Amino acid sequence: MDLALLQQTLDDLGQPGFRAKQVWSWAARGAKGYDEMTDLPAALRTELAERVPFSCLEPIRQAESRDGTIKTLFQTHDGRAIEAVLMRYRDGRRSLCLSSQSGCPLTCTFCATGTMKFGRNLTASEILDQALHFRRIEEVDHVVFMGMGEPMMNLDHVLDACRRLPDVGVTHRRTAISTVGWIPGIERLMDEDMPIRLALSLHAPEDALRSQIMPVNDRYPLADVLAACERFYEKKRRQIFIEYVMLDGVNDRYEQAVQMAELLDPKIYKINLIPYNPTGSPYDGSARGAIDVFRDALEERGLRATIRLTRGQDIDAACGQLAAKAAAA
Repeated sequence: MDLALLQQTLDDLGQPGFRAKQVWSWAARGAKGYDEMTDLPAALRTELAERVPFSCLEPIRQAESRDGTIKTLFQTHDGRAIEAVLMRYRDGRRSLCLSSQSGCPLTCTFCATGTMKFGRNLTASEILDQALHFRRIEEVDHVVFMGMGEPMMNLDHVLDACRRLPDVGVTHRRTAISTVGWIPGIERLMDEDMPIRLALSLHAPEDALRSQIMPVNDRYPLADVLAACERFYEKKRRQIFIEYVMLDGVNDRYEQAVQMAELLDPKIYKINLIPYNPTGSPYDGSARGAIDVFRDALEERGLRATIRLTRGQDIDAACGQLAAKAAAA
């Protein structure tokens, strides 16, 4: 819900200061509407239902994968498309992938969101409403900002949302912000008191290829980005996740794994190899055998490397796929 509108409405109605906290507490615990908020006067519940929409977002389409992954396409009040995903794991984790922007201005060539026209930054309330939508389905315990957009370009609103995520069930230590290497955001995050994890979308071990895949590398070259990450580690003492999408014949060769191992300090980084979820881009995903060889080459050189479980491939769960299809329709 629009928390600023909620507070203004309660003030206009002359309600005591604790009412906003009551409403938020109910919403954060998964209430589906004002009528469930039984410690609010009935007349106030009716008034709020008329004046403050329970969500800033309208679900347009929702799809559930055979593996339990749920992806929802939302529309904002001004008609912007955004997506969020709930990923269910066998160990009981319930992880959310949230968006921070409608579209993305950075045009990474493997990403469906990069094919869309950039819309705007999302507000903290719009970010939270993605989480609350899934909290109304079940309890959640992890969040990663790896959906549509570059979170570091909208860091004020992302951090405002992060401050409220513990009420929803997600501690700061189980919250991660992924970046393509937006250095000003990395530097700001290291000054925050919340122990939020940092993840870096790397995808290539050298500048020429990384610039081809991710044009932002021309602005923030690899050496500068890794230096910023290492300053983050020195201050926070929290290991940084490297996200590496495996693209067939592009960035998945043995010698590229060796090159990456020479770049990364095992003390600072853990690598997450991501099987590519096809998005209609020019790329194909690497074969499992190539991914295994790549991982083994990293581990032989002392780096921790895991292969991410693929989730939601049967429901267009890659970042931006549903929104891009909706925009093209």
